[in-house]
Amino acid sequence: MLWIKAFHIIFVVTWFAGLFYLPRLFVYHAMTDDASGQERFKVMEHKLYYAITTPSAFLAIGFGLWLLIAYWWNSFLNVTGVGWLYLKLVLVSMLISYHFYCGQFLKDFKHNRNRHSHVFYRWFNELPVIILIAVIILVEVQPF
Repeated sequence: MLWIKAFHIIFVVTWFAGLFYLPRLFVYHAMTDDASGQERFKVMEHKLYYAITTPSAFLAIGFGLWLLIAYWWNSFLNVTGVGWLYLKLVLVSMLISYHFYCGQFLKDFKHNRNRHSHVFYRWFNELPVIILIAVIILVEVQPF
């Protein structure tokens, strides 16, 4: 099971790397006015989202479900002492929604329909940081 946990952590790290960098690309893309720059960002965003971030997300979720079934299924059914796990699962579902929301922004940029400023994307980029901090604290401290 330690190998499964290791792979889960590896793919969570790569998933988060993509979720941290993709909105940063959106910031720069929103600030770009020239056509060649726009096209360059479209290629970079597409490759990051579809070649790295999305496969990492699926693998992180897959290994996470494996761990949930193997280790915590009995605890999961027991309501006491696993509140941290329920909250972590809520935060992971929010992160999955954030991931797909990034995909929607990617499509908007692809079709030149961006409606947000670079400032919006700078703030948008902070949400996965908050989720990451909360998840790490929940998993390591297990406060409830």
